Amino acid sequence: MTRNDNIGDVFAEYSPRLLGYIQSQVSNREDAEDILQDVFYQLARSSAEEGSEIERVSAWLYRVSRNMVLNFWRKKREVTFDMEDPVCDDIARTLFCAPQDAPDTVFMRRLVWQELDDALADLPPEQSEVFCMTVFDGIPVKDISTATGIPVATLLSRKHYAVKYLRGRFHDLYDALITQS
Repeated sequence: MTRNDNIGDVFAEYSPRLLGYIQSQVSNREDAEDILQDVFYQLARSSAEEGSEIERVSAWLYRVSRNMVLNFWRKKREVTFDMEDPVCDDIARTLFCAPQDAPDTVFMRRLVWQELDDALADLPPEQSEVFCMTVFDGIPVKDISTATGIPVATLLSRKHYAVKYLRGRFHDLYDALITQS
């Protein structure tokens, strides 16, 4: 892509196909749209750099899309549940497994995400925020501490209490699902 190319034209030409590709790799449309937005953000950044030209735009876009999808799944797998706990392992697998067509899997994923949203809403805001920033956004506690001025030990304590509460809440959900089966 040269400096004279219009990113809007490139977006109009490639976004429908890229979105289809990304959506085939992730579990929902919102995630796919977020990844697509990140891809075009990277394109804008790369094309704005001095002396930077992208010769094969299509290949570049697909390569960046593939890498962002891989990063998306890698980030999802890095959830800090206690994987020695079979309940947490089952729930994490339900939340973050690759997309499948099985209706019961889709239903379970929605149910677990809804329960997670409800549980996070029940937590004190400072616990919920640090949990979401570290687990879902992948922000290191040290960076949060630097940005907010809150000591690392305080942030770790808040996250610990959030995880402890969520673990108990998900054990209850798991028990309810097992007894219903």
